[in-house]
Amino acid sequence: MDATLDHTMIRVEDLEETTEWYSDHLDYVEHGRMEADSFTNVFMGPEDIGEEGALLELTYNHDDRSYEMGDAWGHIAVRVPEGELESAYDELMDEGVEDYRDPESCGGRYAFVKDPDGHEIEIVQRDHGARWSLDHTMMRVEDADESLGFWTRKFEYDERPAGRWETDDFANYFVEPAGAADEAMSVELTYNYDGRSYELGDAWGHVAVRLTRTQRVEAQESLLSWRMKGERRAVRTE
Repeated sequence: MDATLDHTMIRVEDLEETTEWYSDHLDYVEHGRMEADSFTNVFMGPEDIGEEGALLELTYNHDDRSYEMGDAWGHIAVRVPEGELESAYDELMDEGVEDYRDPESCGGRYAFVKDPDGHEIEIVQRDHGARWSLDHTMMRVEDADESLGFWTRKFEYDERPAGRWETDDFANYFVEPAGAADEAMSVELTYNYDGRSYELGDAWGHVAVRLTRTQRVEAQESLLSWRMKGERRAVRTE
């Protein structure tokens, strides 16, 4: 099974404002659009995203509803080359982007900003993938063993090399398909040791994985209706 991550979906309240934000600040271009009577989906990402790179899906519902962030979903992470974290962060600050956590407060390893709808965006340093391309999507889990088991058994994911970070308070696990391309997006599972529960909210939608039609039929019973600890996943066929 391939199960490469295809996109991460977020819901937005002003489609024009948000598409312009990602275009102006992250140099994203529109890779696809789907118009329906009640909603619009726009797929965005760097122009040179690569065959295995993931897109960002912006979903706009035409009824002008508002959304709650919740805390089950954490952030998306975008890439800049090694050594360019501070300059990239300063560039966004000069452009008026909302700050969340500066590089100094994150030990000089990463930083966080927010998009117009309040979605958190982590800036990480990578020498692979297009600039500003999606590196991972973080979600919080209530049972690390169960969630890791889901991804490894249902989608045949492996932990990314050096993909586990453990502290006294929490652990992060990065998982992706075995043999994933450098530009592919990973899932970051964050487990806090204090046993807290999380609220899903509705500002975050889903992550989507690619399956062939044959794989979809084989996986249908266990995947298409699967919900675990409030995490939602979509299956996209090719």
